[in-house]
Amino acid sequence: MNWAQHVYLYDEPSAATLDASILGSFIKTLLPEIKIAVRDSFIGFHFVSLSQEERKRKIDYLAEELAKAKVRDPFKPLKKESPLPGEINYEKRRLSAPISQSFGLLYDGIEIINILRELIPKQERSFKHIHIIFTNQLFGTWDEANHRYHARVLICSFPSLISTTGIVEAPAKPREFYLLKKQYLSVGMPDIEGIKFQYKDQFIDYDDNRLTQVMKGYVMQALFYHLTGEPFCEDKNCRLYNSHWQKEVIQAQLESPYEFCSFHQKELQRLSDRLKSISI
Repeated sequence: MNWAQHVYLYDEPSAATLDASILGSFIKTLLPEIKIAVRDSFIGFHFVSLSQEERKRKIDYLAEELAKAKVRDPFKPLKKESPLPGEINYEKRRLSAPISQSFGLLYDGIEIINILRELIPKQERSFKHIHIIFTNQLFGTWDEANHRYHARVLICSFPSLISTTGIVEAPAKPREFYLLKKQYLSVGMPDIEGIKFQYKDQFIDYDDNRLTQVMKGYVMQALFYHLTGEPFCEDKNCRLYNSHWQKEVIQAQLESPYEFCSFHQKELQRLSDRLKSISI
């Protein structure tokens, strides 16, 4: 087996409170033998070495493919359709401006991964290399059980994808939040900032100062996926817990009395010993 020895973290420039260098240092403290590289945004990093002509060609291609990956109906599986010129131009603008904000469009996460994978150079397309991409795009996966798309924070794959928008939108907020929001809307009060203020400590919001701390768990889930095949834990206090509610995110990533359960602490030691033996 070719064990991963290199981890590449790709930053998301639009996420002001995300510090990828802190996440890289966090991984290094847990797995000292692994090589960490913190890179610019995924598109920005892989475009920098291209000529102007190559960049334009790549943008044209990627823009059309990304437009095809947009989920038009969350209750129907993705059916790739020829996108409208306006949709392609929107994607071109986003590709050309890495700090541009996402406007809440939902994309098929698996399609996004397949599209981005093509930009990874051949020398980094092996099990020795782990690519973890932060993006502000909201993506989801189709659920065959209830026939709909579900927004996700993380999709573990090659590369792995973590959404800074997904951490806000995917895990459910307190039920009371939605009830109050519905009441506000029913009386013609669409501004929900007041509601958000009431529940501000109970969910992760945009530009949240806790974002980097929360993302430590999702980065480790992506790493465990690559190193062990199993990214999640059933212990609600472990950073590897697969949270579906905002309160679970906060418990596992911010309020837990420990970072990893006893089992995964031992797994980290085992992985570290294994990586050390490979590097000797």
